[in-house]
Amino acid sequence: MANQAQAVLTRTDSAKATERAIFTAKSLFEHKLGSKLNLMKVSAPLFVAGSTGINDNLNGWERSVSFDAAGCKDMSLEVVQSLAKWKRLAARYYGLQPGEGLYADMRAIRRDEELSPLHSLLVDQWDWELVISKQQRSEDTLKSKVQLIYEALKETEAELAALDPLLPPFLPEAISFVTSQELEDRFGAGTTPKEREQLIAREKGAVFLMQVGGRLASGQPHDGRAPDYDDWQLNGDIIVWNPVLEMAFEISSMGIRVDEESLVRQLKDSGCAERMELPFHQMLLGGELPYTMGGGIGQSRVAMLLLRKSHIGQVQMSVWPQDIVNACRDQQIELLNVMA
Repeated sequence: MANQAQAVLTRTDSAKATERAIFTAKSLFEHKLGSKLNLMKVSAPLFVAGSTGINDNLNGWERSVSFDAAGCKDMSLEVVQSLAKWKRLAARYYGLQPGEGLYADMRAIRRDEELSPLHSLLVDQWDWELVISKQQRSEDTLKSKVQLIYEALKETEAELAALDPLLPPFLPEAISFVTSQELEDRFGAGTTPKEREQLIAREKGAVFLMQVGGRLASGQPHDGRAPDYDDWQLNGDIIVWNPVLEMAFEISSMGIRVDEESLVRQLKDSGCAERMELPFHQMLLGGELPYTMGGGIGQSRVAMLLLRKSHIGQVQMSVWPQDIVNACRDQQIELLNVMA
């Protein structure tokens, strides 16, 4: 099998070989992720009812894709933007106990995404959720799971290197931890958050940027986060240095989920207190949902990183405007496109 896989990974002159390499990278990582975090794979919805409050509001301004359906009269349906809140309901549904978790393949349409080599209209993630106890809602718990995810990434990198000598390991042995306020203090409020991420990723190689969503000393948040799934004091992003693109490269956003107190605080701080009346939020405030942590890990991002691709369109099927297609063709970047 190793010889067969090696042939697949090194023969990169066809779309078929590329797809095989993508499958190999994703399969290796997915298996390790599920094993290290004790996650079972479950089915996931492509769309949810908009009235439930289950859909992810992301930064609050992105428009979901909504539609009506003949079989669901008087109901507005929305394509999921992530499964952040749905997974907590799913953990309750499956009766998971502390130390048990789930993950699913998530597909989303981001209609307001600014297209780039890192962003397409299609989002594909491993969305995972792990049940924890209230006592485990701590920074130590968060860091320990980040380290396990990074181990899974490193082990996948090593196995791909063993299959293909053109894919030598480049990630550092360990991931570093830093808060968004520490970054602002170090590099100054005159730098943008993205500039700070660039500087720390280049320096460390791999970093978990903690405490994203709340306001910093400058009065501005490092980045936007919906107020009703992650606790902004116990969350963060896994960012690595991408040697092909020579830039900071986010592969995951994750965190310990809000409890009753942090939900109320963050909704009020965000001017979204009216969400407390939605069914999901009522369940959380009523103590009907388990305490959890979770996140999303970009499937195309992981494949892109480990297979040394320079454009996300090389590892996923999406739709691109003609100017991007032409620009990629001029740079000899072959996008996956059956219409080509």
